[in-house]
Amino acid sequence: MINERKSLKKSTKIAIIGVLLLLLVGIFIGFKFYKTYFAPNVTDSEKYMYVKTGAHLEDVFEEVKTKKILRDIGSFSEAAVKMDLGQSIKPGRYKLSVGMTNRRLINMIKAGNQEPVNLKFQNIRRKEEFSGYLSKSLEPDSLAFIHLLDSADFLEKQGFTKENIYTMFIPNTYEMYWNTSTTEFFYKMKIEYDKFWNADRKKKAEALNLSPIEVSILASIVDAEAIYNNEMPIIAGLYLNRLKKGILLQADPTVIFANGDFTVKRVTYDLLKKESKYNTYKYAGLPPGPIMMPSIKAIDAVLNKNDNNYIYMCAKEDFSGYHNFAETKQEHEANAKKYRDALNSRKIFR
Repeated sequence: MINERKSLKKSTKIAIIGVLLLLLVGIFIGFKFYKTYFAPNVTDSEKYMYVKTGAHLEDVFEEVKTKKILRDIGSFSEAAVKMDLGQSIKPGRYKLSVGMTNRRLINMIKAGNQEPVNLKFQNIRRKEEFSGYLSKSLEPDSLAFIHLLDSADFLEKQGFTKENIYTMFIPNTYEMYWNTSTTEFFYKMKIEYDKFWNADRKKKAEALNLSPIEVSILASIVDAEAIYNNEMPIIAGLYLNRLKKGILLQADPTVIFANGDFTVKRVTYDLLKKESKYNTYKYAGLPPGPIMMPSIKAIDAVLNKNDNNYIYMCAKEDFSGYHNFAETKQEHEANAKKYRDALNSRKIFR
């Protein structure tokens, strides 16, 4: 009887120990499962995680490690393998939040649920600057954008040249994904360009005997000349008068562009000698391309130009940013002298 009781107690102890061991194992497995999939793991070191086009699982691991995106890389690695992340990595720019779990982050990458980028551009002078700006917001580097913008064959198929392609980009705010390729970006901008140049704007351009590209080239000069929007239609009317009469545009901003020195405040004789199709003191008509990315306001100012008889313009001597306009050379020379005297008094010689 005593032996039976001892045996029962021993069996009970073994059973209890077994149950406890099972509980411990269960707790361990449950904790490991929780830590692998549901525990907060994303740090506050980065706002976004970038997964490049063609990235492999090892690249993702390297990204989270280098940027210190995760508290525990081991648990993420285990979850990524078990959730087959390597088989369905979607490139993109993924918004991170502090405490995000491995499961949520992995599912986001697998589904490609990235946050779009807002691109806002205007008044950019050169393609190199534009390409540099784009490369800071989108995946392709600046050289990839420049290569496309300099590809004569590609541009010709779209109706543009290397000189006038800049007229295609209508300054605005655009939403697109970080991993947008250079050609995808171009086609999207072409769609926006075609939307912008609706029947009404095309009709107005035709009435001026200009193509949409020529309107934008002239608008770029108007944009460079005008500090204030209310002067844009007046300046546009003036330059259209010169074009109609076959008079050289003689626009100082084109000379500055041709010389490539945008610190110039006074256009001198030496600058005017620059040999360039963009130098409108030497060559008649419009330059072969825009001297900056023309704004919508400037384009519409050309299309809705002010009807005037002005042929000449000169910055006001009060340095307000406004201009004195003139119909005759005599009036203009008087205005120009006042401005030259003002420049000399301030010792501005270039």
